[in-house]
Parts: sequence; C-alpha cells; structure tokens
Amino acid sequence: MIIEALIAVTFLAALVVFVAPNAAAAKLAAALSVLPVVGSLWMWAAYDASGNALLGGEIAFETDVVWLTAGGLDLHWFVGVDGISLPLVVLTTVLTTLAIVSAWTPISNRESQFYGLVLLMEANLLGVFTALDFFAWFVFWEAVLVPMYFLIGVWGGPNRRYAAIKFFVYTNIASLVMFIGFIALVFGLGDSVTSLRLPEIAQALRAGELGGFAGLDAATLKTVAFVAVFIGFAVKVPVAPLHTWLPDAHVEAPTPVSVLLAGVLLKMGTYALLRFNFTMMPDVATALVVPIAGIAVISVIYGAMLALAQEDLKRIVAYSSVSSMGYVILGLVAYTTYGVGGATFQMIAHGLISGLMFMAVGVIYNTTHTRMVGDMSGIADRMPVTAGIFVAGAFGYMGLPLMAGFAGEFFIFKGSFASTVHSAMPLFTAAAMFGIVIVAGYLLFAMQRTLFGPFSFDDDYDVTTAPFHDVAPLAVLLLLTIVLGVAPDLFFGMIQEAVNPILTGGGL
Repeated sequence: MIIEALIAVTFLAALVVFVAPNAAAAKLAAALSVLPVVGSLWMWAAYDASGNALLGGEIAFETDVVWLTAGGLDLHWFVGVDGISLPLVVLTTVLTTLAIVSAWTPISNRESQFYGLVLLMEANLLGVFTALDFFAWFVFWEAVLVPMYFLIGVWGGPNRRYAAIKFFVYTNIASLVMFIGFIALVFGLGDSVTSLRLPEIAQALRAGELGGFAGLDAATLKTVAFVAVFIGFAVKVPVAPLHTWLPDAHVEAPTPVSVLLAGVLLKMGTYALLRFNFTMMPDVATALVVPIAGIAVISVIYGAMLALAQEDLKRIVAYSSVSSMGYVILGLVAYTTYGVGGATFQMIAHGLISGLMFMAVGVIYNTTHTRMVGDMSGIADRMPVTAGIFVAGAFGYMGLPLMAGFAGEFFIFKGSFASTVHSAMPLFTAAAMFGIVIVAGYLLFAMQRTLFGPFSFDDDYDVTTAPFHDVAPLAVLLLLTIVLGVAPDLFFGMIQEAVNPILTGGGL
C-alpha cells in the first residue's frame, strides 16, 4: 500500500497547504513535500522485482482490486512499479521538493494556492507513473493539466493567459486523439480482454489477438491506432513539428513551474510512448522505424538550431528540451537493450539537467530581472556560485563524461548504432550526433556573452550573490547529475531488467 500512501499523502499535503496562511505556505509545502521523497527513496531501496510490469514480469508494491464494471469491462484500481516507472517516481518527488524551495524568491502572492497546486500536480504525476489500469491512468493523465494550466495562467508572465490556453488546448486535443486510438484497440480486442488493465491489453496485442473494428481489418486498425496514440503522446514530449506550445509555456511560466514542466511533465509523453506504442505494438513501431527515426533526428537538429537562434536564456533551454527528447525517441525505436534502456535513463538525466538549467536561469533573473543575453555580461564576478553551477549544468547538457547526460546519450548511441530493425539506423544515429555540436555552440555562446567578459548590465538592479535558498536546490541537482553520471547503475540495472522483455516476441 506504499503507492496509495504516497499519492494520498501528497493529495493531503496539497489540501493542507491550500488552507494554510500565505506567510506559512512556502515553508510548510517544502516540509510536507519531503514525505513523498522519503517514501519514493524507500521504494527504491526496497525494490526487488524483475521483468516488465506490462509483460508478465514482477510488479513491485502492487495493488489490484476491481473498482467498478462499465460496458462489460472491469475497471481496476491497479497500481505498481517496475524498473521503468520507479526511477520516474523518484525523479518526480525529488524535483518537486527542489522546485518548491526554488519558488521562495519569485513567488510572492497567493502562495498557499501556488504551492497547493504544485503538490496537487505532483500527486497526479505519481498516479501517471504508477497506474496500470487505463481508466485510472487516464484520470491522472488528464488531471495533471489542470494545476499546470492555473500555475502558468495565474503566476506567469505578461502573455500567461495565451500560453496557458495554448498549452491546455494542444495537450487536451492530443489526449483526445490518443484516447480514440487506444479505445479503438480495446474494441478490436473484443472478448480477448475483460478489463482495461494495461498488462492484459499489452499481452493480448502482442499475442496477435486483435480483430477488426469500424470496417478496418486488424492490421490496418493496429497501424491507425498506433499513429493516433503516437501523435497524442508526441505532443506532450514534444517532437517537431508538434512542439510550438512548449516555448510559450516555458517563457511565461514562473521558473519553478518551468522546472517541473521540463523535468517531469515532458517525461509523461516519452514514458507513455514506451508503455503504449513501443511495448504494446512493437511490430508496428518497427514497420514505421524510418519515419519515427526521421522525426527523432529532425527534433534533435531543428530544436538545437532554434535554440541557437534565441536571445532569451529561457527560450534557449526550452528549445534544447525538444532536441534532447529527440534522442529519447531515437533510442526507443532502436529496440535494443541499450537503446530503449538508454532512452529511459535519458528521461531521468534530462529531468535533472533541464531542471538545473531552468533553475539557474531563474536565479539569474531573480537578481537581474532580465533573461536576454544582450542585456548583461560578466555576471560571473558578481554571482560566482550561480555562474559556476550554470556552466557545470551546460557542460552536462553537452554530454560531459561523468555526468548523467553523457551516460544517457552514450547508451542511446551504443544501442542505436547496433540496432538491426533497419539498415538505416546507423545513419540516423550519426545524423543525430551532430546535435551535440550545435548544443555546444548555443550554450557556449550564451555563457560567453552573459557570464564572462567585462561586467556590463543595462539596468539599476544590484547584481549580487544569490541567497542560500536559491543556490541550494541548484547544488543538489548538480550533485545528483554527477552521482548518476558516475554510478548510472543506481537506476540502469533495474531499467535493463524491465526493458529486456519488450525486445522479444510481439512480432519483433
């Protein structure tokens, strides 16, 4: 019952913070958010399962009870974790606590509502990564959108309403497309399934039990449904050209919300692609390997080129997320242990590094009140600790050895080069590697102009060392990035055990 306790405690913490006085909300939210961190770390320490939760493997901390019956299908409260989902649970709890602490400086109005919404979003994110019944999973999936909409729309920048509405419309339409595609598969399975439990559906699809539906034969239905589900999740990742909501959301969102958006919410999309498309329908994924790998490479290069053209530090980091998620898609479609395992590991690595980068930009903005590259230079002399951590995070983004980003990209490239799903995979991988060069270009350019050189600042604000509570979350994220880069097997071992069953059977 640890998962239920984790979700319930987080929901309860959100309620307590909602009704707390504004003056006490920040510290109270930080204190209460530590409870899920402790719970998730205990789960990681006690984890002793193997295999994939959807493919007959052991499910850790499992609860499975019938919730209700609708339309001849049993709806279950079915939760549990395997080596794919547990690292994301840990990432969610840790990053939420650090984001809450990083909000102490920039959030100065309606604090109880802000921190309550952050904790509410965390509870639903935990549900997304642990639910193993489609109905419960979809409820959590959709519920994440609500607090994020208000966090951007109420506490965001000048164009916050536009960004919030754009975020909500894009992701809600994408959810509808995904829902239609998945439910079509359920109807196509007919009597082969008696519930919406994801393991039951996954094993039926991989066993070839899908029939026709709505005038489509089984093969056509499966392909159409795969594409619909893929598009629905690709918007959340996001991949080019479905990424246009992301820069607006990041730029207008307050920094702590950008940290959670890049660090955790984008991983909902890649996690769902792995669970639904690449686990349930590997035969279709391998048949469409060329367009999927092409989308991955375009996202890597196009996202990096867009970042290179930006003058706003936040937009630079936002577009770099599009590029980084392209590597994850490339690893998933490789269908090798290192490819899929590396993609899963890269979700964690990118969550830490992107959170670090957004947080560092936020600390600079708290002091200078600008994010524009041309408005400042030489601030490393005035903010040495923040600048040093920013530089370290940037090198982590570039794939510096002994940092988590290097390990994730190395695993992906190793797995993609060795992939046998299509003879063109080595070419796609080689093309994607050019993204690293562009990443180095735009990050070095941004650092050189803002951090180094003679001090220059076009405003009257006093540029001084950031307060401890602003710098501490940065230091923790940097430490975690290094620890995971030095010892990737803290997560990669359990990830490999969960990934290996995906690579056998199911038409592969």
